[in-house]
Amino acid sequence: MFRVGANCAETCEKDCCMKIAILYGPRDLRIEDRPLEVTSLAPDAIWVQTVMSAFKIGTDRGNYEGAEQVPGAPDYPRWVGDSNLGVVRAVGSTVNRVQVGDRIVTRYPHQSEYVMRESESLVVVPEGVDPEDAVYAHLYALSAHCYRKALFQPGENVAVVGVGVLGLGAVALGPLLGARVAAIANSSVRLDMAADMGAHAGFLSDDPNLEARLDQFTGGQGIDLVILTANPWPAYRTALEIVRSNGRVAIVSLLGRGEAPLDFNPLSMDLFYAKGIALFAVSGTSGYLFPDRANNPMQVSNRFAPDQEAAFVLALMADGRLKPSKLITHRFHYSRIVEAYEMAFRREKAMLGVIFRWDEEPNDAFRR
Repeated sequence: MFRVGANCAETCEKDCCMKIAILYGPRDLRIEDRPLEVTSLAPDAIWVQTVMSAFKIGTDRGNYEGAEQVPGAPDYPRWVGDSNLGVVRAVGSTVNRVQVGDRIVTRYPHQSEYVMRESESLVVVPEGVDPEDAVYAHLYALSAHCYRKALFQPGENVAVVGVGVLGLGAVALGPLLGARVAAIANSSVRLDMAADMGAHAGFLSDDPNLEARLDQFTGGQGIDLVILTANPWPAYRTALEIVRSNGRVAIVSLLGRGEAPLDFNPLSMDLFYAKGIALFAVSGTSGYLFPDRANNPMQVSNRFAPDQEAAFVLALMADGRLKPSKLITHRFHYSRIVEAYEMAFRREKAMLGVIFRWDEEPNDAFRR
């Protein structure tokens, strides 16, 4: 992505410098200058200047505090973040997916600019979509994937356990996809947010009458699908307890990350086998029964691959039906990124949607 040299200032005289957040170890996050070669782009290269990036509190916090490492994640030092909205500044001679001036959302880290390949993940933001909505396109695509991977059907009753940004994305998308959605959270503040995002009902996870309330909510039909976005094992247990017999649980969380060993059997007879439920890991692509092989010979099961899913949620944003920006509680200049990560480390409940602005003018008024 970039060429690292011993003397950044010298290199930057020929090309340019970009800033990037690099994690050197638990709670050791630094903003660094790195040279970026942009004077002679490869034919398939795209030069992007970041406008803003989004902070995925659950995943990014676990990364920052040194919780159990996700398989396949790079070792230290490593970049952080993967929701980046930028403007195309230049393109190589063979690029046709984007043009100069396009706004695009990519999976690139918290950094001020970068050069990427056209074959990498990117989605063009439609005209009229607020950048504070668009920056969440890939995160909300993952929320949508929770439904698709678990074979959701319109009319089903869905409970979302864990009401962070990802869970609230699932809450917001549910009614648009035809679901009756109940939010399950450990905070009344989060339940208020879920209601604002379109939940039909909301309940506290420690409510002793939770199952009875869900039975009433569903008219006795039960919860067909649970979308689990929370990492703690007790949340997993709640998911298994509230789903109906032969129901499904879509697991998009990193179960037990950074926690002590279990005090119960996660696949116990009464919670799993006797109920005949199905567990879906929301990872990889979902199956698709109707590939368009005539026009797309390589299409087998990727009709709703991540970029296509992101384009779908961006279209909902363009229609005014999806507004992730309603969840933004904090806006920071990139120079305050460590402060934001420390707030997440302290698990400040008032913190939910967080974005970083990557212009060169720090402005405290940008923070809400």
